[in-house]
Amino acid sequence: MRIKFALGALAVLMAAGTVQAQDFKPRIVRFGYGLVDDSNQGRAVRLFAKEVEKATGGKMRVRAIGNASLGSDTQMQQALIGGAQEMMVGSTATLVGIAPQMALWDTPFLINNTREADALLDGPVGDKVRATLEPKGIVGLVYWENGFRNLTNNKHPVTKLEDMNGIKLRVMQNNVFLDSFKALGANAVPLPFSELFTALETKAVDGQENPFNTVVSSKFYEVQKYLTITNHVYSPWMVSVSKKWWDGLSKDEQKVLLDAAKTARDFERKDTRDEATKALADLKAKGMQVNELSAAEAGRMRDKLTQVNATVASNVGLDLWKQTQDELVKIRAAK
Repeated sequence: MRIKFALGALAVLMAAGTVQAQDFKPRIVRFGYGLVDDSNQGRAVRLFAKEVEKATGGKMRVRAIGNASLGSDTQMQQALIGGAQEMMVGSTATLVGIAPQMALWDTPFLINNTREADALLDGPVGDKVRATLEPKGIVGLVYWENGFRNLTNNKHPVTKLEDMNGIKLRVMQNNVFLDSFKALGANAVPLPFSELFTALETKAVDGQENPFNTVVSSKFYEVQKYLTITNHVYSPWMVSVSKKWWDGLSKDEQKVLLDAAKTARDFERKDTRDEATKALADLKAKGMQVNELSAAEAGRMRDKLTQVNATVASNVGLDLWKQTQDELVKIRAAK
């Protein structure tokens, strides 16, 4: 009798599960990103798409649209707010105009390594910063990794602080980046990423700063000679969803998207880190002249950026700044 009851209960649960799976509505999800298809961004978005389609039995289909075909990060963010686009992944730095707390991630030399990055971004500080987007019309799901940013230019090797003087350097459209590189002596020029290769090729700018992976995938080595390993900022990406669209989804649909974003996050971080090691070797093989900034010179740069850090602390809120510093102390003590 008990066996029959158990089998009957199991059949009901299985039937309920089938019905639930069939309850997903047919949907097309446009997922925009800025890099080329064959990049760490592109690979992670494609994995995300597979996870979503598998979990919904193909009812929810993700269209991965790269190469900034849906516009720059800032244009896609506005499309999300207006409900004209469903999803994107892009730099947190371009979200600062929408949620000032995002500037926390632009703080120079805030994070020392990837272990600290994962713990901080996936912990209470990361959650608090991510939540500031929702009242503005964007739901932040998870952080993916762009990586540690490094400097390239066409004028000369940067081995000391004074070498920054006069370099016309493309930076993101973000005040922390503008203020930081101005403080270091560069002529900082804000430009969308989609315009960067042409600006380097035509010598409208002398240099730029991005992780090794982006330098390779965007072929900046074709138009840049010198690479300095500075690791001056750990740069995350944010997987974001239009709140207007998100609020129209069922709880099950929201869970599918969040779970897929987390699965793709874990894949993307490993992929990005593996690729970064290979990318640096590739850049050397392709003829870029590579040098690493010494600890002493990195310290001199930090000293020049004290006022920038104070401004960041003021803009993101002193409570959040203190919580971040306290959290980093805990993370570093837990080695």
